[in-house]
Amino acid sequence: MAFLSKIATNNGHGENSSYFDGWKAYDSDPFHPTKNIHGVIQMGLAENQLCFGVIQEWVENNPKASICTPQGSNGFKDISNYQDYHGLPEFRNSVARFMEKVRGNKVKFNPDRIVMSGGATGAHETLAFCLADPGEAFLVPTPYYPGYDRDLRWRTGIQLLPVVCESSNEFMLTREALEDAYEEAQKANIKVKGLILNNPSNPLGTVMDRDTLRDAMSFITEKNIHLICDEIYSGTVFNEPGFISIAEIAEEGAVCKNRDLIHIVYSLSKDLGFPGFRVGIIYSYNDAVVNCARKMSSFGLVSTQTQHLIASMLSDDVFVEKFLDESAKRLAERHSLFSRGLAKVGIESLKGNAGLYCWIDLRRLLKEPTFEAEMELWHLIIGEVKLNVSPGASFHCSEPGWFRACFANMDDETLRITLRRIHKFVIQKTGSDQPTRREQYKRSKLEISLSFRRLDEFTMTPRTLASPHSMTSPLVRART
Repeated sequence: MAFLSKIATNNGHGENSSYFDGWKAYDSDPFHPTKNIHGVIQMGLAENQLCFGVIQEWVENNPKASICTPQGSNGFKDISNYQDYHGLPEFRNSVARFMEKVRGNKVKFNPDRIVMSGGATGAHETLAFCLADPGEAFLVPTPYYPGYDRDLRWRTGIQLLPVVCESSNEFMLTREALEDAYEEAQKANIKVKGLILNNPSNPLGTVMDRDTLRDAMSFITEKNIHLICDEIYSGTVFNEPGFISIAEIAEEGAVCKNRDLIHIVYSLSKDLGFPGFRVGIIYSYNDAVVNCARKMSSFGLVSTQTQHLIASMLSDDVFVEKFLDESAKRLAERHSLFSRGLAKVGIESLKGNAGLYCWIDLRRLLKEPTFEAEMELWHLIIGEVKLNVSPGASFHCSEPGWFRACFANMDDETLRITLRRIHKFVIQKTGSDQPTRREQYKRSKLEISLSFRRLDEFTMTPRTLASPHSMTSPLVRART
């Protein structure tokens, strides 16, 4: 390998992480409802598949939106020819308006500040290149998305320094934790260039309140460092409290003294369930960053065919409103079913109201409170229970025993099977020889089955979605 570069051959991509090892275990033995019913169920992939039917219906009803259909082929030449890397004007306009709607129309976004990128991955790396030099660092509250180690560090050479958050206060970010992390960096002679916030949080499934965001804004203003806010899950909030964008705080003059320090990363991968489209967005209040990022974006543009389709879809206000409402309802129902199913066997999870996953507490199943015991338990869950959940250590969690389990990337029947496997495993591990435990297990299976039957009265599973429909669940998308 000596003939390859150091960047190409270093371990910065992060493929040796247990987070990605779980994916490999799934790939080698994937669950299938008929062909491989004992295979590994993928719970390590945060995909939003609950509203594919709503998307498909729109695509079928709007064939002109694609230049690859007979109805839309008249626009093939114009769209397929070279386009400026600023992006199609209609694409930037529609994305800006969509970002506003997701945030309850409480803020405005200037389309001229929209910089496109190949997914949030490319957006994060582009910002890292713009804002920091190799060896410099960004502070990141823990636990945080394992992909940051790849996206932000691998090719840029920057460092990520953890801001330790703890379960004692539900992993909320505190000013004290920020100051401690900054002080540690100074002691190590590491230059801190910024703070990265993920709101709503992956893996916690929680939103930051206004006071926390104001504290973060005050902190970066005092230190004169950048603030990157990853808001790619902003449209997955399904319950109170509602999502507050850093864009709202940026408009508070008493708190935000320098908007040039504020940058937002967004994408359509989670909110719309389009990870394969690779639509990433950088929104910066800093003119120099916008200009620099736009030049760099030429290495990872969104195809004009995709831009054209997205612009048409997001310009349909009726569709957007329907999709966001329906997605919130289905995410709320799915989250409730999954968390209640876990609770039947005493598995608690952090109280969340956003995202496509639960942050579950398996500390009582550890042999001892160590990360070695966490990995032992994780290997057992992967190898015997055949569930790919992601261990907290891969998210840089400071406490062993926490796991992330994704629930929106499967249909209802797969979720039933998942909960049955979890129930069987927990009862065996905690002592299934007791008749009361066995009876409790039978009752929990019946209650879960009835829960799904009640759900089926209101909605169809993702497999059978083929037409528009409504749900009568009282849960509605948070607008605050």
